Amino acid sequence: MYSSMKKVLVGIGSNKAYDGKSPLEILLCACTELEKVLENTVFSSVYRTRAMYVENQDDFYNMAATGFVSDDFDAYDFLEILNKIEAKYGRNRKNEIRFGPRSLDLDIEYFGEETFDTPKLQVPHPRLKERAFVLIPSLEILNKSADDKLRNQFSGYLSQLEKNGQADGIEKLGGIKYGTISGNGSC
Repeated sequence: MYSSMKKVLVGIGSNKAYDGKSPLEILLCACTELEKVLENTVFSSVYRTRAMYVENQDDFYNMAATGFVSDDFDAYDFLEILNKIEAKYGRNRKNEIRFGPRSLDLDIEYFGEETFDTPKLQVPHPRLKERAFVLIPSLEILNKSADDKLRNQFSGYLSQLEKNGQADGIEKLGGIKYGTISGNGSC
């Protein structure tokens, strides 16, 4: 069924309100936007996590999404779509602190079997191995897929973080769309 499709994994995060929307409402809107781009989209639960790197900021709300794009879909075009979604919900990369507060952060964690290492795009994401806040929600949805290779790889990364005490402070809140978290309905 998906022989001409690529599986895509996107990390999603927010810790800053924008235009009257809370971070959780922004996540809900981002999910709606991603469903327009990805086929057979699956979303993880939302996890509240302490900020990394720049710790003096509000907790983040993180989740992951997976779905499929056509084989002829270009990763750079996909990145441009994600950047437009981020901008629509208040992200302005020119005016932000690196690793600081943001209304919406969409990262391509995996894009089919493709790898990229350019100034504009790095896939797999270069800091994936150190980010339990990406690994935990990703494993939640990968556990429902037949992708043993990716699931085992992520499980290994998470196991290492757990051994080093670097996977603490992540609280599962619930599902964003069909579960316990909902927004005001206006995106």
